[in-house]
Amino acid sequence: MLDIKFLRENPEIVKQNIRNKFQDSKLPMVDEVIAFDAESRKTQQEADQLRADRNKISKQIGALMAQGKKEEAEAAKKKVTDSSQRLAELEAKETELQEKIKSIMMVIPNIIDPSVPIGRDDSENVEVEKFGEPKVPDFEIPYHTEIMERLNGIDLDSARRVAGNGFYYLMGDIARLHSAVIAYARDFMIDRGFTYCIPPFMIRSDVVTGVMSFAEMDAMMYKIEGEDLYLIGTSEHSMIGKFIDTMLPEDKLPQTLTSYSPCFRKEKGAHGLEERGIYRIHQFEKQEMIVICKPEESSMWFEKLWQNTVDLFRSLDIPVRTLECCSGDLADLKVKSIDVEAWSPRQKKYFEVGSCSNLGDAQARRLRIRVKGEDGQKYLAHTLNNTVVAPPRMLIAFLENNLCEDGSVRIPECLRPYMGGKESIK
Repeated sequence: MLDIKFLRENPEIVKQNIRNKFQDSKLPMVDEVIAFDAESRKTQQEADQLRADRNKISKQIGALMAQGKKEEAEAAKKKVTDSSQRLAELEAKETELQEKIKSIMMVIPNIIDPSVPIGRDDSENVEVEKFGEPKVPDFEIPYHTEIMERLNGIDLDSARRVAGNGFYYLMGDIARLHSAVIAYARDFMIDRGFTYCIPPFMIRSDVVTGVMSFAEMDAMMYKIEGEDLYLIGTSEHSMIGKFIDTMLPEDKLPQTLTSYSPCFRKEKGAHGLEERGIYRIHQFEKQEMIVICKPEESSMWFEKLWQNTVDLFRSLDIPVRTLECCSGDLADLKVKSIDVEAWSPRQKKYFEVGSCSNLGDAQARRLRIRVKGEDGQKYLAHTLNNTVVAPPRMLIAFLENNLCEDGSVRIPECLRPYMGGKESIK
């Protein structure tokens, strides 16, 4: 969410940013919120003046009564009563205007970084760099669920009977591989100085609206019926929410956390052939990383975060590439974002396995996450998040890139301690 003062002083910058995101329907909102803001400030000024006058007159009443000037005191009391009625009207109007301003400001997109390429959607994202040599073996690579089924590692039919489409049972060594990847990712991030955390898996609505846009919320979140609670779509939500309404001492920054959680997502919309199996599902587990830092350090942390994911995948012998998300592909709160994509030997192309985002002070403004500097000055923190690893998609990349011609799956050396020393799954 933008600072209303910034919008008030830079309406054309905000409008051009909206155009850059191809959201022209939101352009009238800028002038609308400026008008509401002007009316709100005018209302507040009148209310402040009435409060000052009322306080002054109230003090005079006692003095008039002491001097025996009863009629003048009664006249003063009437003024206080009249001003109180008017003040109540102004306060109600002020509340109404502030709600209107907030509802609009929550929809106007954040200002994107100047380095972000301009484009309508993910088809216009820009490749940045490739890591590792993508290879296609001489033998045919089956669809990922076929690989799992041959290893007695998945049961989709039972999951459909129990929970419907979008769920699965992982079995045997494939289930163990899933847990091994999560455990390895946890230790990988701890070794890089991040603090491990297991967060709440449900959050309140004020946290939901603090960490994501309304469009994302509608497309992703499951609400708990009868309660002010939502199932998290990623642990970033509750991890950033951990700092709601806090004043962080500057010397306690950065806060660097890595978290494990299950994730729950509606995944609305029709899905294509390549999104069957465990590619796009309603429930999965993930290792995440978040950073709360000073504004001048967020660009540096952004580079570090996506590099962590690249390094983890490369340690498992999986080729990856990074894509710079274009303006139209950025969610409204994001300043800048890079997707990490893994190589699929079967499809002979890359597919998304993680996303790194710098949100500037947007989440901090909504959640009131502030920092107190050594000089006593207070300012909003910057927040960032990145996927360490999400095993459903990561498992697809892992199985395809480590599949052997005899149908076994090679276990990279760094993962073997988490698999009881196994060198392969047969």
